[in-house]
Amino acid sequence: MKKLTKLLLVSSMAILAGCGQKDDGRIKIGASFCAFNDTFQMYMKDAMDAKAAELGDVDVVYTDGKEDITIQLSQVENFIAQGMDSMIVCPTNGDAAKSISDAAIKAGISIVYLNRMPTELPEGTYYVGSDERTAGQIQGKYIADKLQGKGQVGVIMGIPGLDNTVKRTEGVKDILKDHPEMAVTREQTGRWMRDLGMSVAENWITSGDNMAAIIANNDDMALGAVAALEASNMKDKVLVMGIDATPDALAFMKDGRLDATVFQDPIGQGAGSLMVAYNLAKKKPVKKETWIPFELVTPENYKDYL
Repeated sequence: MKKLTKLLLVSSMAILAGCGQKDDGRIKIGASFCAFNDTFQMYMKDAMDAKAAELGDVDVVYTDGKEDITIQLSQVENFIAQGMDSMIVCPTNGDAAKSISDAAIKAGISIVYLNRMPTELPEGTYYVGSDERTAGQIQGKYIADKLQGKGQVGVIMGIPGLDNTVKRTEGVKDILKDHPEMAVTREQTGRWMRDLGMSVAENWITSGDNMAAIIANNDDMALGAVAALEASNMKDKVLVMGIDATPDALAFMKDGRLDATVFQDPIGQGAGSLMVAYNLAKKKPVKKETWIPFELVTPENYKDYL
């Protein structure tokens, strides 16, 4: 019995000694997305998977933050406990990302913020994404040109307070303020979701708003607005534009149902964030911020993005 007890004790100590240690030389990265039900974020995840397969020596653990900063912080703390080499986070809230940064910095683990810029980017944190204000400016210019500087506009926004929601909306207004006969007369959140975008547009239609265009902070909400307008036989009277150039949006454009969108590169952002996190784990130098450009997509060039 004593020999058995001693053997079990030695075995237990060996197991404990191996916990959190990597003897296979592989890089381990924890990636917390703000929502798995967001189409664009899943394209970024696919790009990260492809890049990880290409690199060959990296394992990525994915979690769904469910648009809840408390859940996401808990996931980051679990990544730290698991001894991840670096982390990637698409934050559910830019302001609340400070608690995530603090936890990562305290643990000495580098963190790469993806797609949504946090309010602060302290030492040891990095960012990969696009200039969100530019996307809104591209939308505003396209709609202003198509309407020849005249008409009321409604903006369906993403989640309130997020960097991309605020800056995309501000970008639209940056352009429209230079057109005295244009104005944003309605603003309402659709929380990035197609069904909520549809509900918002339905409410505006029911209210009798005389809108010449609906600009959405992403494609899913734009497609919801298209569905609402089509159900009311009003689509031919209202321009609709989104952001992301998702396959669904391009299919709508092919069928003449969506007027325009803005290409946000999920491959560039997803693969780019993984490379930054990978290089940080390898102790290689990286840029503090990596910017991926936006591009206008119209019925004239949409085939280039299929």
